[in-house]
Amino acid sequence: MKYEHTIGQVAKSAGCKVQTIRYYEQIGLLPAPIRSEGNQRLYTDHDIHRLSFIRHARDLGFPLDAVRELISISDSPDHACDTADEIAAKQLADVRARIERLQALEKELSRMLDHCKGGKASDCLVLETLSDHSLCVTEDHKNPG
Repeated sequence: MKYEHTIGQVAKSAGCKVQTIRYYEQIGLLPAPIRSEGNQRLYTDHDIHRLSFIRHARDLGFPLDAVRELISISDSPDHACDTADEIAAKQLADVRARIERLQALEKELSRMLDHCKGGKASDCLVLETLSDHSLCVTEDHKNPG
């Protein structure tokens, strides 16, 4: 393996920040890099591939623990892919649940705005609804975070 890439080059290749790479190293998603004589971090093409894998998984919303497990599966080519499928299915279910909550949130915000008559703050349905949750049409509109 050739250790020829600096952290800046790796960050640029993977489309992330240097701090993100250091964080992933700190939590063990990326191995600690070797250091040059000048104490500069050096990476391989495999490290760039691993970082791209992590970034793509994170872009798809996979939590760090799931990413860690997916990396472990990826590192074992003979491992059955059932576990990866289960992880992806769970992520899909989580995304669908967030979409449902977002749709409820959209409905509630739209309703508040549609029924607001304008005028003074004392007559504002938006402010009134925010201060009295019982005025909401649905309970299922918590921030989907």
